[in-house]
Order: sequence, then structure tokens, then C-alpha cells
Amino acid sequence: MSNINPAGMTIAPVNTYPKLHNAAWPGIVGKGDPGSEPAISFDTILDLTANAEVNGQRFDGINLNLAAPHFDIDSDADAIKRLADKVLARGLVIGSVGAPVWPSTGGGRALGDEAERARYLAQVRKACAIARKLTDLGARPDGIVRIDSACSVAEWHEAPRENTKKIIATFQEATAIAAGHGERLAAEGEICWGAMQSWKYMLQVLEGVGQPELLGFQADMAHTLLYILGHNAPTQHRIVPENFSWEPGRFHIAMKKLTSALRPWTLDFHVAQNDATVKGSGSHDKTGRHCLPTDINGKLNIPRDAGYWLRDGRGTLTKKIRHICWDGCMFTNETLLKQQTWNDILAIMLQVRANHGWRE
Repeated sequence: MSNINPAGMTIAPVNTYPKLHNAAWPGIVGKGDPGSEPAISFDTILDLTANAEVNGQRFDGINLNLAAPHFDIDSDADAIKRLADKVLARGLVIGSVGAPVWPSTGGGRALGDEAERARYLAQVRKACAIARKLTDLGARPDGIVRIDSACSVAEWHEAPRENTKKIIATFQEATAIAAGHGERLAAEGEICWGAMQSWKYMLQVLEGVGQPELLGFQADMAHTLLYILGHNAPTQHRIVPENFSWEPGRFHIAMKKLTSALRPWTLDFHVAQNDATVKGSGSHDKTGRHCLPTDINGKLNIPRDAGYWLRDGRGTLTKKIRHICWDGCMFTNETLLKQQTWNDILAIMLQVRANHGWRE
């Protein structure tokens, strides 16, 4: 229903979906390691998220990695309830959560030996159980459990065909675990993860698992931009030509090709900006460099280009994704601790919802 303002002009109704979430992991990704900045606490990120405001509108929720120091994957039921209560008390909910499958957080490589793969799957099992508990507590209305291959591109390259088969097998077992908890998994495509570093390799894994209703793709606008450029991938995986100079027509053709292949698999979506470069920090390998939405070097028109993922090939809203999440890692702590940073991020998220949202 439209509203009438005092001047008698009709005001278009405000979209209520998809819900707008912030990410907590920028406070820990690439931080806390020797030579890097200290991690920022979950409570601090949570408060910055809750306090962000643009014309009376706020974030609806927060997504987080279930990894220390933000949250201990081995937490008991009381700790899970405290997490739920803490988020709900600030007028937010929890959405998608990341399973800490990496060797450095107690997991193992998806292409590893039996012991490594067992550790990987144990972390998926714990994360799915926590996600389900948060849902049962009324703190998590929707979302997926995020995974990746937890191995580098160099490790995968040692035996690509064999390693892809191992990763598919691990993901199939992980999918069965998720299904047993009533959860879905999404693999985040990044150029730093083995067998996930290009759109064609990512499709091989997704199709190899073959359960799109249970294991899908997590699309990050910054990381997938590098897919069209063919970073860390064979030349034939590059979608734009070598002489690409960001011509709008060529960009449009490339994004249409990329999203027509991966959108049917997409279960989770990250709003992000990228300047077509890569960056690493601390223990995190180089991946798509996240930029602030106000960065003049950003290559994406965020409110427009989100539509490649949120609308189908005919331009119709898919309405598959109930919440979208900002993702911006490896910024300085000085930047992350400024409230204006999060107000600017919320502003661009609101523009995405205005362009590609709906009301319920």
C-alpha cells in the first residue's frame, strides 16, 4: 500500500525483502596473526551493525563465522542461547553462518586424507547443529551454512582430477550431514580455494555433488567479478577478452554468461565491491580485494549489478534469497571501527533492495 506525504504526493512503498544483513567476519578475517592487526570482537561488530542507520532504516540481521574469537564451535547449549539472546536484544537476527572447516580452526582439507576429511566433516556437523539450535531459539529465520574446500589452489594443482573427486566426495558427505540437521550448505566461490577458483571448476564441483536443493553456491559480488577475468584459472575460463577495458557492453555479456551458469545454484548472496585486484592479509591467501561502497576505484555499480544475481535471465525477481549480506574483509581496523563506514554500507544495501526487492 502506498503512502501519501503532506504535499499530497504518492510515496512508493518501501520494500521489506530481502532482509539486509551485515557480516561479523571482517573483524577476524586476516586479523590476529603475527604482523597483522588484532581481531575486532563480535560484540563490537554487533554494536556497529545495530547502530547503523540511514533515514530511519537499519540492518535486519548479522551473519557470522562460527570460529574463535567470535564464537567457539565447541560451545555448549548455554553459550548458543547467550549468542541468540545477545543478537536479539539488539533488534537483529542471525542468518547464514560459516563452518570453520579450515585446518587452522580444527578442520581439515576437503582433499586431504581420511583423518583430515573426518575433521572437516566434524566441523560441518557442529556448525549445522548450532545453526539448527539458533533456528529453534527463534534467532535465525533463514540462512545457509557456508563451506569451502579449505585447500589452496597450489595444493589442488598437485593432482587436479583426483583432488576434485575427493572434494566432491567430501562435499557429498557434508551435504548428508546438513540434510540430517535440516540445513543447506553453500560453497563460496573464491579464487583462493582449490577446485573453486574459477566458475567452470566451481560448476564441476556443484554438478558433481548434484544436490542443488542441499548444496549450492554462495555468490559474492567481489569474488565473482574475478571469475569473469580468469584470475587463478586457465585462459579458456576467462569470459571477457584479453583487451577488456570495462566496456559496458562486454561487461554485460560476461555477467550474463557467468550468472546464467551459477545463478540456478545460488542459495546465498553477498553484496560487495571490487577494484579488479586481489589482496591477502595475515593467514588469508590472496583473493578478490573488497572495497568500500564509496571507493571510486570500484568496478561494480552495486545497485545495478546485484540484479544479475537477484533476477533471472529475463529480468524477473527470483525471490529465492530471503536475506542479502554485506561482505567486506581485510579493511583496516580504523576503517571498521568508524560508524560512518557501516552507515555507508547500509545505504548501498538499501539501494540494492530498492532496485531488486519486494514486499510481503
